[in-house]
Amino acid sequence: MRRVLILFFVVLLLCTATMGWLWQDMHRYMNASIGLKSDIPSLIVPKGTSFNRLLGDLEQVGVINKPLYFKAFARLNKLSGKIKAGEFLIEKDLTPNELLSKFVDGKSLQHSFAVIEGTTFKQLRAQLVLRKGLIKQTLAGKTDAEILSAIGAKESHPEGLFLADTFQVERNSTDLDLLVRSYRAQQQELARLWEARNTKLPYKTSYEALIMASIVEKETAVAAERPLIAGVFIKRLKIGMRLQTDPTVIYGIGDKYKGNITRKDLRKPTPYNTYTIAGLPPTPIAMVGREAIQAALNPKVGKSLYFVAKGDGSHQFSPSLKAHNKAVRKYQLRRKKQYRSTPEK
Repeated sequence: MRRVLILFFVVLLLCTATMGWLWQDMHRYMNASIGLKSDIPSLIVPKGTSFNRLLGDLEQVGVINKPLYFKAFARLNKLSGKIKAGEFLIEKDLTPNELLSKFVDGKSLQHSFAVIEGTTFKQLRAQLVLRKGLIKQTLAGKTDAEILSAIGAKESHPEGLFLADTFQVERNSTDLDLLVRSYRAQQQELARLWEARNTKLPYKTSYEALIMASIVEKETAVAAERPLIAGVFIKRLKIGMRLQTDPTVIYGIGDKYKGNITRKDLRKPTPYNTYTIAGLPPTPIAMVGREAIQAALNPKVGKSLYFVAKGDGSHQFSPSLKAHNKAVRKYQLRRKKQYRSTPEK
């Protein structure tokens, strides 16, 4: 009996020592670098993935070489049921503990999607389709009106309603989700800047300011010129002069525009041709960024009534038609070989 008891205590001691060693070894493993040669830039965990499936995927790509330790640690800390779906970057020096926390916290990879200043809604839709490997497509076949209804917009025309900015998106986020974010960002930014506007401007609504911002956006990409160009158009509105801006003519021509504006185009009435209509066109003509909205709401109104592209991306401003015609002869009729109507990016 005595021998049995001694044997029992010896076995118990050995088991305790073994369990203690395993416990310490598990923690050593979980807090040591996984030791990859390079980062794994993209590991996708689909929605509904079980912990065992994730563990198998991690073994397959060589991230986890002691799956029992990883599984036991997760179970003991009640984390195995808290794995979140997403796309994850696995850094080469990450520890298994940090890796597990990343899956639990759902720290998915973020990708950049830029709504580009001066592009149209048609171009934005095409841009979303081009990123179909990143962004889930749900709007194929939808009309513009149906999309506006889906995002909860009160406006009847989509142009200019989406803030030109860079948005961080997760893989498989939807095209609708991104448009909702861009639309809401535009509404918030427009409301904020409208409150801080110059109150002596001839706008009845913030939407009219957005229309002006879209024209400014299309006329120049030089930041310092935006308030000056807005100032020219505000001055024209105040004296009842037509805006006479080519981008509105081009927008009114639509898909028929082939790269050159003719005299016939300038004379042909459309709702957007500011050579034939008074005041602002009925809607924005492009997507705009914060700077263009700021310029439209805080323009620099001086003596200038005209401007012409100089060919280096900037413009020459003139107070009179005589001075303007002189600038046109200098910069437009004798174009240089390296002429550009917009600045290089």
